Amino acid sequence: MPRRAVWVFDFISPYAYLQFNRLHALPEGLELEFRPVLFAGLLSHWGQLGPAEIPQKKVHTMLTAQWRARRAGLPFVPPPRHPFNPLTLLRLSIALGNRRAVIATIFDHVWGRGEDGQAPGSMARLAARLELPMPRLERMIAAPEVKRSLRANTETAAREGVFGVPSIVIDTRIFWGDDMFGLLLDWLRDPGILETPEARRIAALPAAAERSRTAPHPPGEPLSESSATSGR
Repeated sequence: MPRRAVWVFDFISPYAYLQFNRLHALPEGLELEFRPVLFAGLLSHWGQLGPAEIPQKKVHTMLTAQWRARRAGLPFVPPPRHPFNPLTLLRLSIALGNRRAVIATIFDHVWGRGEDGQAPGSMARLAARLELPMPRLERMIAAPEVKRSLRANTETAAREGVFGVPSIVIDTRIFWGDDMFGLLLDWLRDPGILETPEARRIAALPAAAERSRTAPHPPGEPLSESSATSGR
């Protein structure tokens, strides 16, 4: 039976854009499922702020992503506003079956061409690229089953322990962030690298001190769309 990986992503993340363009390096025979989630929902669940909600971290994130894109030979033009509300884009991906070509077009629209992630004019241009009449796109993203699917994806990811995007989930292992992609490839070749005594000791390190913080979002509680704009 082929091994299966789940790629958890949100179009709001520049690092998801970068990693999407590296997924071709995954070994043949590994089944890959694309699973769009609402990153802001994960942040609410774990009681975290998004990088773009901290001004200096937002600058660091964008400059680092720009540098990495340049090194990878990828176009990188951030959208004119960030964070933005990615709900329309996420629902569109789901409505169109999360096909790889669709995801590629949406990522390029936002991060390759610098289009606004939620402005009506930008959505009309994206619809044209996808050869979709705008009224049909609007009907598709408004479908109750599409909204339920996005919510279920996000809640499943949180339940599995996913806390950020992009993440690749294989079995019970979570590889978070584009910078862990190399580790993932090494682990696929040799799973023992994360089963050494030292790796197990590191995974079980206790905390010596803890700060008070916001309680995690209760699992299963409906996610609010009003908090959809916290982006990495």
